[in-house]
Amino acid sequence: QVHLVESGGGLVQDGGSLKLSCASSGRTFSSDIMAWFRQAPGKEREFVAALRWSNGRTQYAVSVKGRFTISRDNARNTAYLQMNSLKPEDTAVYYCAARQGSSSDLSRKDDYDYWGQGTQVTVSS
Repeated sequence: QVHLVESGGGLVQDGGSLKLSCASSGRTFSSDIMAWFRQAPGKEREFVAALRWSNGRTQYAVSVKGRFTISRDNARNTAYLQMNSLKPEDTAVYYCAARQGSSSDLSRKDDYDYWGQGTQVTVSS
């Protein structure tokens, strides 16, 4: 079992920045791929960014590429999402997720086995 805990959400103005953290514990060898998804009210949960722990490969949604950066701290078993140039449309609950596997497409939410409880990000205009 892998346990994921997100932190770092909050309220920020249009154009501001936030950094989310996802601390992983438990069977961390079962979580080679770490990802962030988000869900806005009335919308489907959507992919934001992912990182493969073993080789550092990253994948981003088009809507956040160039503004968001996913990274990791191996020693702390923690993944991060640095969010810059935030927009009101980035407002959502952000979820951390983890999985194993060799798929080249890291964006499919149904492939993820473990999920955190979510952290709210609100961007005011």
